[in-house]
Amino acid sequence: MDALRRLLDRFDRFQQRHTALAFPLAVVKKFGDDRAGTAAATIAYYGFLSLFPLLLALSTVAGIVLRGHPGLRARILASALAGFPVVGEQLRASVHALPGSGLALVLGLVLALWAGLGVANATQQAMNDVWAVPRARRPSYWQRRVRSLALIGLLGASTIAATLLAGIAAAAGGLGWPARVASVVATLALNLVVFAVAFRVLTNAPLSWRTVLPGAAAATVGWAALQALGTLLVARRVASATPVYGTLGFVIGLLAWISLGAQLVLYAAEVNAVLAGHRWPRRLFGPPGEDPLSPRAR
Repeated sequence: MDALRRLLDRFDRFQQRHTALAFPLAVVKKFGDDRAGTAAATIAYYGFLSLFPLLLALSTVAGIVLRGHPGLRARILASALAGFPVVGEQLRASVHALPGSGLALVLGLVLALWAGLGVANATQQAMNDVWAVPRARRPSYWQRRVRSLALIGLLGASTIAATLLAGIAAAAGGLGWPARVASVVATLALNLVVFAVAFRVLTNAPLSWRTVLPGAAAATVGWAALQALGTLLVARRVASATPVYGTLGFVIGLLAWISLGAQLVLYAAEVNAVLAGHRWPRRLFGPPGEDPLSPRAR
């Protein structure tokens, strides 16, 4: 045990002297200290419950606004579902616009939006935990709902923007690789803006654009990587679960994907918090009660 302790202490001192190790380890350490893994699980749970009402609301609004343009409505819905690899096609088959008209339609749309606020409320709670916002300074019940609606509006606007970018990219496909590169850059820029705005809207703390930009950039790159690798991960999870659980294999795959996305967003938020508070290097091991932060963070 003494030899193991000496080895761990040696590694701890080594990582504190090298920023390339100290910073990511400080982010991981703070993620654990904030119990962000539990928060990510909560976000995944509410995200799963909120997904269908929000897709229902999107399909309904698109159907009303784009009446007579079913092709464009289908492309917007496809753009929204593009973020769910493997299971996106199954989701598309399950989502339809709300029936009826007049008061019944409005009431159904309001109820769908209200049911979809759960994931935004859970994310707000997690963001305020990351930034250690005191309970007395956190938004009230109605303020949380307004912020959540603002986030849902942002996601809806970004879905429409992504659809337009995809259409432009398809139209410019004959121009070769410059058009493809421009399309990728435009998509990354759109995601960067969405993450930066979300980090500010969902946190009841005076965060500047400069403060949230590093985490937004990390989330943008991480989301692109997750889109590239997530298809394989979710496909494997669905393939292994379907023979045992049948239709529940689809549910397991969807929950796994939402959980990965939630963890990515919270790690990106931790990047901002560690940078803003100069919370690195950190001691990874030490006696209970010992200040885990280096003098730089005090």
